[in-house]
Amino acid sequence: MTTFKTFLEHYSPKKISTPYVIAEAGVNHEGSMDLAKRLIDEAAEGGAHAIKFQTYKAETIASKHSPYYWDITKEPTRSQFELFKKYDSFWKSEYEQLARHCETAGIAFMSTAFDAESAYFLNDLMDVYKISSSDLTNTPFIELQCSFGKPIILSTGAAYKWEVMEAVETIEKYGNPLCLMHCVLNYPTPDANAHLGMIKDLISSFPQVIPGYSDHTLPYDMHTLEVATLLGAAVLEKHFTHDKTLPGNDHYHAMDKEDLKHFFKRFARTRELLGSFEMTALPDEAPARANARRSLVAQTTIPKGTIIEEKHLTWKRPASGVSPKFIKDVIGKTSLTDIQEDDVIYWNLLS
Repeated sequence: MTTFKTFLEHYSPKKISTPYVIAEAGVNHEGSMDLAKRLIDEAAEGGAHAIKFQTYKAETIASKHSPYYWDITKEPTRSQFELFKKYDSFWKSEYEQLARHCETAGIAFMSTAFDAESAYFLNDLMDVYKISSSDLTNTPFIELQCSFGKPIILSTGAAYKWEVMEAVETIEKYGNPLCLMHCVLNYPTPDANAHLGMIKDLISSFPQVIPGYSDHTLPYDMHTLEVATLLGAAVLEKHFTHDKTLPGNDHYHAMDKEDLKHFFKRFARTRELLGSFEMTALPDEAPARANARRSLVAQTTIPKGTIIEEKHLTWKRPASGVSPKFIKDVIGKTSLTDIQEDDVIYWNLLS
């Protein structure tokens, strides 16, 4: 199992490696413990490093007058309170069961807390706090979660940069390791709204934090996550389901275990293609260096004692003789022996 703490110990901003992938199950268990455990098992099977749930009570997260902000053709519920009420049955004992099941499945447990009570009891179950984009300006709640002394993952959806700066300043007062996740609060996010280029701005504006990406685009071929990683996102989060055809909630823009497997397989090849980020010749290029490069070669027969002129020389493969870059040093030297036409020029033939 790769916990977030383990990831932090090996993270380096100087290289692109396999990202830390969080399968965001949210409340796609829909109140079923068996389904929640299935989501854990399938996320582990797909290769996710962590699975994350959401811990809330409708009464503490939204007023009864909170309007919807999602695609109602996919999720027809028009009240946030009503939607949250459908899926808020899990609490402390249920998340303790899920954390134990994660341990058995070999995947790290996470859950986003949406109130103080859940933030306290989740502290015993996970090694990192994920703060939703919706709480980016909720300074007292950010401070509460920072007080546990654990790393913070903060999504930046729907935020202006100055708002992100304020949140970062708050977190940095506590000294918590911080990951900022580029995110677009658009469910689902059209490709044209993904704006993955903002990851580069996060890296430039906040070089002291770990860059990440929380994705709400449709999974298709998982190319979005691959591009995000190539742009520098070291932590990825995407909604996760056991069945993408299910209506409503977060199923319609989620990935499943097969999408995860496809992503890791595809990225493994991409990472292999990336190779080193330091310019150098490779050991496997040695034959090409020796045989595909050129040497100075006699253009005509050069009798012993001849003072070498430019007209005596050309350049041909292989590279076993004097490099053409030294032609000016060769011109004016004297041949120590007869050099036949098409012979490679070596320094020991000249004086």
